Formats: sequence, C-alpha cells, structure tokens
Amino acid sequence: MPTPDKQAVVDVLVIGGGNAALCAALMAREAGASVLLLEAAPREWRGGNSAHTRNLRCMHDAPQDVLVDAYTEEEYWQDLLKVTGGLTNERLARRVIRDSSTCRPWMRSHGVHFQPSLSGALHTARTNAFFMGGGKALVNAYFRSAEKLGVQVRYNAPVNRLEIADDHFVAAHVQVQRPNGSTGTERITARACVLAAGGFESNRDWLREAWGTNERGETPSDNFLIRGTKFNQGTLLRHLLNDHGADVIGDPTQAHMVAIDARAPLYDGGICTRIDCVSLGVVVNREAQRFYDEGEDFWPKRYAIWGRLVARQPGQIAYSIIDAKAIGRFMPPVFPGVKANSLKELAGQLGLDGNTFMRTLNNYNNACQAGTFDHTALDNCHTEGVLPAKTHWARPIDTAPFYAYALRPGVTFTYLGLKTDETAAVRFGDVPSDNLFVAGEMMAGNVLGKGYTAGVGMSIGTAFGRIAGMQSAQAATKSGASHANA
Repeated sequence: MPTPDKQAVVDVLVIGGGNAALCAALMAREAGASVLLLEAAPREWRGGNSAHTRNLRCMHDAPQDVLVDAYTEEEYWQDLLKVTGGLTNERLARRVIRDSSTCRPWMRSHGVHFQPSLSGALHTARTNAFFMGGGKALVNAYFRSAEKLGVQVRYNAPVNRLEIADDHFVAAHVQVQRPNGSTGTERITARACVLAAGGFESNRDWLREAWGTNERGETPSDNFLIRGTKFNQGTLLRHLLNDHGADVIGDPTQAHMVAIDARAPLYDGGICTRIDCVSLGVVVNREAQRFYDEGEDFWPKRYAIWGRLVARQPGQIAYSIIDAKAIGRFMPPVFPGVKANSLKELAGQLGLDGNTFMRTLNNYNNACQAGTFDHTALDNCHTEGVLPAKTHWARPIDTAPFYAYALRPGVTFTYLGLKTDETAAVRFGDVPSDNLFVAGEMMAGNVLGKGYTAGVGMSIGTAFGRIAGMQSAQAATKSGASHANA
C-alpha cells in the first residue's frame, strides 16, 4: 500500500460536489464545523448531475410564490407510491416530502432563486419549483455561499478508498497530482464524513455487469447514453459494499432512465436531450411495432419509465412519431426531427419496413375513439381494439407533415446504494455508523426502488444532504469533546 504524501485534518469531510454534497457542507458549516469538500471533477465540470437539473418537487398546502394551488403530503406520497410500485421506504419518503415544504427559504438564503414553471413544462406549475438559471445556477450559488462561509473546496480530488474501523470513519485517501506530474495519495482524517459522490452510471463495466446480455445476444448497456457527469464511477460505492460490508439497498439495473434523443452525446447531454412528445403520438421499435401505452399518465410522472422500455427493445432504439397537430404542445427538442410529407416516406427515412410501419400506424389510427382532446387533463381520447392500448390523448396521426425522433436510453443516475435511516447514517450489519453519513444518489434507492417523478431526485438530495450535514456536525462535536476529555 503506498504511503500517503501528507495528511490533512478536518471536522467534517464531504465527498462529492453536487446538490446533496453542497447542502451537507453548508449545513455542517452553519453548525460550526470546519468543512472540506472534495469534488472529483475539475472546477469547470463541478456540480455533478445537479448541474443538469431544473426543479425541485415541493409539498405545499396552499399557493406559495412560484407554486400554484396546493400539493399535499398525501398527494405527493401517492404520486411517489405509484411510480415506485411500492418499492420505497415510506418513513424516509415522507421525511423527504415534509422537508421539501420547508427547504426553499434556506435555499434562498444561500443564493438560489426560483421562477414560475416554464410554459412548455407540462403539469408542473403546482408541484415543482424551478431554479432560475437551472441547476448550474443552483450549484454555483451554493459553491459561492460555501466558500464565503469558509468551506474548503478542492477540485480534481477523487477519493478511492476509506479507512473504517468498527463502523467508524477514520480517514479518506484522495488522489493528488504531484508537482512532477505523477499521481500520489493524500490521507485526510476527519471527525465525521458525508458520502455524496453519486451512483455508478458512468462506469461502463459496472453497467455491463448489471445488465448482462439479453435473449438476443445483445449487451444493452453498450447503447446507453449518460445524461449527466462522466465522473460518477461508483468507486466509493463499490468500495463500501465490497471492502467494508456496508448495508446495500436497491437493484443495480434500476435507475432514473429516460428515453432521450439518440443523437445526444455520451455524457453531459442533460435536460435538453429529452424528447417530450411521446404522449402526443406513438412510439415504435426498429421492427416498426408499438410496445407500450404512450398515454398512460401525465408525462412528468411517466417520462422516466421510457428509458427502460427502450432498453428492452431490439438494438435499444425506438422512434417517437407525431404529426402536425402535436407541434407547439411540447417542449421542442434541441435538434429537429426527421420530417416527411407522408407516413410511408417517414418510414423510408427511418430505415423501417414500410409495410409493417403502415400496418402499425393504420391499426392505431383506426382504433382511436372520438373524444375531447385535452393534453392538460386525463382526457377521454383513447383506443379500442388495438394492443397496446393508448388510454389518453389518442388522436389519429393523419396530418402532414409527419415527424420522428429516434430514442435511446439515457441514464441519469442509478438506484443501487447504501441503506440508511432518518439520521442519514451508513449502516453496517444494520448498525448505524456514529460518524459516517450518506446523501443524494448514493442513497436514493431507499426512496426510489424503481421509477421516477420529475424533481424528486433534488428533493431527496436536498433533504438528506441537510440531514447528513447536521448529523455530521453533531458527530464531529461529540468526537471533539471526547478527544478533549481523553
């Protein structure tokens, strides 16, 4: 084992640089602890996946500034219960929900500003508070506030292992660049530590291990795109699970996975790669067949199931098909879609079998029942006599020009993580550590066993980041007192 170059000492060490990590660092510092935050990325890429976010799902019992009407605890819980299919810890989920109703004044005190829901963001004006300037503005505000308060921040500082004795955090080993260009290790001791280093979605080998090979002999994960940072390699998560026996939660194949523009970059495409017209048309695979109900529920509640749906299709690709009637009813993608004056022409441009494509579209069109179309409600426009059914917003695709958008699975973050409780403590053999805590994507699987609803990831990160920050400061105080009395 290499000898560390040097050793640093701090009250609270925060590992990570996204929303959860920053909330933890700010809370710990406000509580009086000295804090060092280690961000694996360089400064220009700081913020992790949080830099790509745009809103926070908030409980509120009455209208509040940018939020309209009310969104009660019970409605929030039912929405979460529905998308997770019951794979959630109700106690922790309700803690997140309740904390979402009180966190925004604190966020504002650290420079975060909010704005009303975007006009193209369907059905979120009541449930989600949008950050002015998006997630990048949020993390920049938090970093500015942290540095002003005296939080030490170091970039290009990936941590590859921890020293843990009897479930008690002792030290972290961080990679450093020596003046001669070689790589060294620095040992950092702390009275308490918060882990907020994200999931493993950018680790291609781990994705292949989790997803394996399908019945067609394909390795599905090879066709996954990563919506966020390339720095979420899951190094510490693997280390905690394999080398220290930390308690685990979640399925390694479950993730916040969205059907995104197939032309998106491998990493950091972010929110702009989403294709939001699925509920306004039909989706077919490369065999020109429909495979799921496009109108099952409002898009913010169901958009995150489509990544996994596409991941199960041949070649992990699908095509969202709409006609001219849908234009102007959804947030337009960054890149224009394939456009044609006939459905047959559209099939040709997509390289799909024309006869099968036309049979699929004709069957769908003929199955559409007359109703009152209303994309802001669960309307009565549905299909009959075709599988899969389309239960809402079903209108014939019959008005030129026609458009198609190729879709690939886009992974935001993985749900395999560290099991925790309301104190955010990492658990070993169901025993909570007294000074090692976890927040954000590294523990989101406690609340999200599967599925997703817009803005809940930021709710989890904010709630447990703040909890972990407070708990770590208290643990550091106890540790300092015990050392002083020793």
